[in-house]
Amino acid sequence: MNYLRTAILLAGLTALFMGLGYLIGGAGGAIIALLVAAATNLFAYWNSDRMVLSAYGAQEVDRNSAPELVDLVAGLAGRAGLPMPRVFIMDNPQPNAFATGRNPQNAAVAVTTGLMQSLSRDELAGVIAHELAHVKNHDTLTMTITATIAGAISMLAQFGFFFGGHRDNNNGPGVIASILMMILGPLAAMLVQMAISRTREYAADNLGARIAGQPMWLAAALAKIENAAHQIPNMEAEHNPATAHMFIVNPLSGQGMDNLFATHPSTENRIAALQRLAAELGSRSPTSAAASEPGRGPWSRPSSSRGPWG
Repeated sequence: MNYLRTAILLAGLTALFMGLGYLIGGAGGAIIALLVAAATNLFAYWNSDRMVLSAYGAQEVDRNSAPELVDLVAGLAGRAGLPMPRVFIMDNPQPNAFATGRNPQNAAVAVTTGLMQSLSRDELAGVIAHELAHVKNHDTLTMTITATIAGAISMLAQFGFFFGGHRDNNNGPGVIASILMMILGPLAAMLVQMAISRTREYAADNLGARIAGQPMWLAAALAKIENAAHQIPNMEAEHNPATAHMFIVNPLSGQGMDNLFATHPSTENRIAALQRLAAELGSRSPTSAAASEPGRGPWSRPSSSRGPWG
C-alpha cells in the first residue's frame, strides 16, 4: 500500500509539472516540461549523493578512522541483505542522520558527531537500521526525484509568471492566473513531496526496527533526537531546507505538529507505531533509565543487549 501511495503521489507531481508547462506554452510547453523534468532527474540520479554530502561537509570514514561505527554499519547491512554502504561523519552537534545514493550498490550513510555522542550503541543501531531501510526500499532515489521535480515546479511557476502573465492573447495565462500559478504550483508540489516523505518514514521505521531486531532501540533514539533537534541548531540544514526530508528527524528549527506542512510524521506517532510493533514482535522495551540516559555515547560504555552483529 505504501508503494502504491508513493507511485500515485509521484505521478501527481509529474502531472502537476506538465500541467504548469501546458498553462505556459500549451501542448508544446507540456512536452518541454517533461523533457526538463527528465534532464534534471538524470542529473540528480548521478550527482545527488555527492551534492548533499558536500553540502553538509561529510567526511568518509573507514575501519581505521572509525572502526566501531563502520563495524556496526557492516553488521546491520549484512542483516538487511545489503551491500556495505560508504560511511560518513558530519561534524555537527545536532544528533541526526540520513542516507543517500541512487541504489543499494552506491549508497552512503551519514551520521553527525552529535548523534554518536548522545546515543547508546543500541540506539545508534536503531538509527542506522532505519537509514539502511531507506536504502533497501530505494527511498533515497525516490526522495531525490521528488525534491528535483518540486524544485523544477517552483522554477517553472516563476518562469510562467514573468513570461506568461504579460500576454495579450488567449494563448497563455493572464496576470491573475500567473500569480495564482506561481503561488499554488510550488505549494501543491511541497504538499506532495511532504506526503511522500512522511509515507516513507513510517515504512523505514518499521523495516529498520525489524533489521535491528528491537523496535524500542529506534523509539528511544527518536525521542532523544527529537528533543535535541529543538535545542541544537543545524545551520547547514537551515541553509539547505530542501534536504530536510532526508534526515531521520526534521533538522530545521520550529518543527510543528503532524500536519500537512511537516516534513516528517510527528515523533510521538512514530514512537507509538514502534511500540505497537514491539508488542507484536514480543520485543523487550529498554528500561526508562536506559531510554532517557543523556549524554553518553556508544563508545563510552558496553551495550546491555547487543544484537547479533556485535
